[in-house]
Amino acid sequence: MRSKRTVAVILALVTLLSACAPVATPAPQAAGPTVAPAAQPTQAPQAAKPGEKKITFWHIGSDEGSQKLIQDSVDRFIAANPDVQVEVVPLQNDPFKTKLKVAMGAGDPPCIFPSWSGGPLYEYVKAGQVVDLTEWMNKDNYKNHFVDAAINQATFDSKIWGVPVENTAVALIFYNRQIFDKLGLKPPQTYDELLDIVKKLKDAGIAPFALANKTKWPGSMYYMYLVDRLGGPDVFRKAATRTGGSFEDPVFVEAGKRLQDLVKAGAFAEGYNGLDFDTGQSRMLQYSGKAAMELMGTWNIGVFKGDNIDYYNNNMGFFPFPALKDGKGDPSDVVGTIGDNFYSISTKCKYPQEAFALIKYLIDDQAVAERGKAGLIPPVKGFMTDDPVLKQVISIVENAKNVQLWYDQYLPPDLGEIHKDTSQALFGLTMTPEEAAKQMEAGAKKAFGK
Repeated sequence: MRSKRTVAVILALVTLLSACAPVATPAPQAAGPTVAPAAQPTQAPQAAKPGEKKITFWHIGSDEGSQKLIQDSVDRFIAANPDVQVEVVPLQNDPFKTKLKVAMGAGDPPCIFPSWSGGPLYEYVKAGQVVDLTEWMNKDNYKNHFVDAAINQATFDSKIWGVPVENTAVALIFYNRQIFDKLGLKPPQTYDELLDIVKKLKDAGIAPFALANKTKWPGSMYYMYLVDRLGGPDVFRKAATRTGGSFEDPVFVEAGKRLQDLVKAGAFAEGYNGLDFDTGQSRMLQYSGKAAMELMGTWNIGVFKGDNIDYYNNNMGFFPFPALKDGKGDPSDVVGTIGDNFYSISTKCKYPQEAFALIKYLIDDQAVAERGKAGLIPPVKGFMTDDPVLKQVISIVENAKNVQLWYDQYLPPDLGEIHKDTSQALFGLTMTPEEAAKQMEAGAKKAFGK
């Protein structure tokens, strides 16, 4: 078990890892002109009588535990700022994305909203729809509260556009320890061992993997890991940055073939492309023992802890996506983000200074402690924990040679959608790996002009 001192410095070490990871400004987009938004941090707040200032705050904490964490911070802010009203609107993940696009287009966005940084946030930056937070983040060295890798993810054109708040999250394979013990199974070290586990689970009448892929992104994690394990991080990076790579590279095609081999082997619970992750349908398969594993972000730890403490204590285990013996990828690499959910302020917000003050409450010392207790790893320097589960996750992140940002967040929005669409089609066996690769490359040429 790691000492407290070791755990305290681990997240600071993530900065070194980020030098290999595409977590800063997406390269094809970073050349755009610096945006001068309508509202700047130096803008004086509008005069208002006590109680008349109103901030709208959207978030995607769909489970009860996440909502309570956020509401507790909001309540503390209101107690210290009685002249400010805060309308908190919790939304489910994918409906939020659509609702935010519509609100931005209509010129009526919330004051505060989350994103995953990357391409989608940069689109709002280029459109002048978010406030430049650089001056506030630099004041009193506030940005030094966070690990550098997290700040880099929300930095575009040398300016900071979002505050990292929620979590350090990487995709791991969660498994039911009781099912594994009953069948004499152990976490695999290689992909061949994982395929053997899939067969044994099938023979026992248990779905190997729970997957709720209606919203497409959950299944895309399998594709991302297969690409990484087959070819290493440079294959995607070169294709995505148009620096000598292509989405028709044989690695992308082979990853699609291996994904479809999993489907044909019956690796996923029936109806996977129609099940909804946001309503917990994949978790229910695990709780009931109908499915033994799920590839998902480590936010699942907090969800399990708040949703089903018995499962969390007695059944939950996890392991990294295993190595492919014939692949070039490093099995220590992970897919994820150092700071899951970055909070930004829209330029339509009448009280941006108060909005920024509220965001700081979401990730102050008290909030960090509460998030740690809830099974989260806040993206702040000096985070300490005695939780053996979180220590295990931190160790995985610490040892990763590369942290690959989710494709649909790294890429421009339209290309990210093509990635999700083609991944879901691969799962549905309605598209060949060659066709999927061809669509991605065509989308990349359209997005980048080359």
